[in-house]
Amino acid sequence: MVADAHLVSLATAVPPHVLHQAEVTDAAADLFASANGAFDASRLRPIFANAQIERRHSCVPLQWYLSPHPFRERNDLYIDNAVALLHEAATDALKTAKLDAADIDMVVTISSSGIATPSLDARLMEIMPFRRNVARLPVFGLGCAGGVLGLARAAAMARAQPGARILLLVVELCGLTFRYRDRSKSNIVAAALFGDGAAAAVVTTDGNGPVIADWAEHTWPASLDVMGWDVGDDGLTVNFSRDIPHLVRNAFQDTLHTFLHQHRLTLADIDAFVPHPGGAKVIDALEDVFELQPGGLVEARATLRNFGNMSAVTVLFVLKQVLDTNPTFHRALLSALGPGFTGALLTLQQQ
Repeated sequence: MVADAHLVSLATAVPPHVLHQAEVTDAAADLFASANGAFDASRLRPIFANAQIERRHSCVPLQWYLSPHPFRERNDLYIDNAVALLHEAATDALKTAKLDAADIDMVVTISSSGIATPSLDARLMEIMPFRRNVARLPVFGLGCAGGVLGLARAAAMARAQPGARILLLVVELCGLTFRYRDRSKSNIVAAALFGDGAAAAVVTTDGNGPVIADWAEHTWPASLDVMGWDVGDDGLTVNFSRDIPHLVRNAFQDTLHTFLHQHRLTLADIDAFVPHPGGAKVIDALEDVFELQPGGLVEARATLRNFGNMSAVTVLFVLKQVLDTNPTFHRALLSALGPGFTGALLTLQQQ
């Protein structure tokens, strides 16, 4: 009989700089207009307004975005700030779980917004007293699906080694990928959406907390161009397809119902929906798929409004809000869509 993997604790962290959407909108309009006299700022402002974001957190101040920066500088900022945020989130998660860093047997680290070799977990070991034989699994490339899939990977490791304590670390500093000279719609949308943040969770079969019950993922064929990073001379640049809300209402809906059917569940069995809020239109589509009234994804909308899209981290911020405000839920469904193009699903169940 397979032991249950429990989510024992979950903590989040954000960098110190707060970007208010109104100020970002004005700065972006001035920046793009000054760089290209033919640029029509009236096309930009609706994109920022329709994002339904009020504020975001950033590891650099707003002024930083208003001048060009080489990839090396961006990546150095990524490493320094990612390690600092993971330190904060991991410390809080361990404290809640009543564990020390030396009690951890494996660290699973999820991040796709920068490059670090040695990996972020190895760097974190230099400032936190993990055992020197702790197992490490750094994962790159899952994008927005990384929070759900990271939790699934941690649960699988916990089940495979009953009693082992797994520390999941997720960090994304998406704001650093803004490209000063890029006037593409994807870069403008990213400037309206992206925020920075981190999360940490402790998963083990030897503990209390919601059970990580079931999980699945599905990668659609011929979909590599739907979402991801392109690599330019000055760093990473985001690639978004305008078809994502359509894919949510169609391809993802079919995957969701297949997953529920396999586990003898229906939407009526879910009393807490915890999706990655990729953007306002995606949330609208998810509310249709989950058969909720408009505005029904309260926690997802609040997370997007107050933190923006932090890629893989965002769904764990939504989950933290659900755990804080609705701790007696019976069954929660986590979902996300990421590069691949991949859908990720996971259920949490209270005992």
